[in-house]
Amino acid sequence: MKKRNLPSAKVSARPGVSSDISPQALQRWCPEVRSALDGDQPTISVLDPIGADMWGDGVTAKRIGAALRAIGSVPVTVNVNSPGGDYFEGLAIYNLLREHPEPVTVNILGIAASAASVIAMAGDEVRIARAGFLMIHNTWIGAAGDRHGLREVADWLEPFDATAVEIYAARTGIATADLAMMLDRETWIGGQSAIDQGFADTLLPADMLDTADEAGTASMRAERKFDLLAARAGLTNSARRELLQDLKTGKPGAAGNDTPGAVDVEQGLSELLQSFKSFGKENP
Repeated sequence: MKKRNLPSAKVSARPGVSSDISPQALQRWCPEVRSALDGDQPTISVLDPIGADMWGDGVTAKRIGAALRAIGSVPVTVNVNSPGGDYFEGLAIYNLLREHPEPVTVNILGIAASAASVIAMAGDEVRIARAGFLMIHNTWIGAAGDRHGLREVADWLEPFDATAVEIYAARTGIATADLAMMLDRETWIGGQSAIDQGFADTLLPADMLDTADEAGTASMRAERKFDLLAARAGLTNSARRELLQDLKTGKPGAAGNDTPGAVDVEQGLSELLQSFKSFGKENP
């Protein structure tokens, strides 16, 4: 029977009726997702290798994409404890998280290795356990052949390593040559070291010192935001430190001493952000 001879289907629908997947069905199909049924921030768990195995297990871009669509335009938390896996699947998940319209917070609970470390870099804020680790290394595959074939494989892998370096550099501000050497020697980075080097912003809340001064902690976080912003604007480490020092000495805190308050640093950040945006428009 030709399509034009098929009978039309008459459907009576009321306004407001939809066929969205229920949170319970989503949880059964996509166990990585815990939706905010009680008003909590939605959470996506990346607790398995990246990419599907022969049994269908593993964290895939398809499932993360479905989770983000179900969550909608609200802030989301991503809990990571993964040894890595499929590099291209990791890149796809990284890009999905970067494209999410609301803030993404990444919690590194144990390990974010290999492709999982790339996913972790997608967070607007990255928090890591004091006893957590990042592991970064060059991409690798299994290969067989003569020296000519293996040489071609090595050349083929180079762009993938370069992309990983660019992703890490965009967050940390570390020189690409230094990052390339870190990948060459397969580098393990502990919790505090990840923060010091810019891979993460702060420790998980449970690992924060209870005795930390609230205003001082807020100021440190503001300074960290400035450091990341300046790094992404292309400033060198020395230039970033000089600008931050000028900000500190030029805008004293409300207490009347030489130490700026969090509000002062945040105000300075806002002004610098506007100047960076203006510079980008003038120099496309």
